[in-house]
Amino acid sequence: MVVVLILKKESSFLMFYKILRLKQWFRRKREARAFHRGSEYARKLTGIKAKIYNKRRRHEKIQIKKTIRAHEERNVKQRAPNVIPDGAVPAYLLDRADEKQAKILSNMVKQKRKEKAEKYSVPLPRVRGISEEEIFKVIKTGKSKKKSWKRLITKATFVGEGFTRKPVKYEIIEVNVSEMGLVTSGGKVIWGKYAQITNNPEND
Repeated sequence: MVVVLILKKESSFLMFYKILRLKQWFRRKREARAFHRGSEYARKLTGIKAKIYNKRRRHEKIQIKKTIRAHEERNVKQRAPNVIPDGAVPAYLLDRADEKQAKILSNMVKQKRKEKAEKYSVPLPRVRGISEEEIFKVIKTGKSKKKSWKRLITKATFVGEGFTRKPVKYEIIEVNVSEMGLVTSGGKVIWGKYAQITNNPEND
């Protein structure tokens, strides 16, 4: 009698475990299919409801992408600092750079991006855009002054009187490259120079 009861208890436990596993499997499947159902629902919607629903889905996707990016940034390989190890090092290990797994904070990444942007920034990053109406004055020609294809430059320029505008791709930008290859006081070699084109000739 005791043996039968034990068998019954074991069978009920196994049954419960199987049902639990089955429920988990169904839940995973339902979650996996949710995206397909959502896209199908979005295709059927129209009007303001579609706009609201698509906006909500867009925000959800952005959040998912952010979490994925955060997980990817968590473990990034960084080069270990140049620490001289105690004792002799074999010849085949001398030129090998050690790498370590390091967690990188998002603000550090932002800081690096900012430094990279500053490297390529020019003295006047923000210059007011001048429209063609301000630079060129329309000159009306012809017998009855109806033709208006001629333009007169009103702003300060560094060109002659008979200057005609060329298309942008044919414009030549002159940069002083005489300092190329010279060594600065800090010991750095000048390899490149930045040319800034502004709409204010006074600032050039």
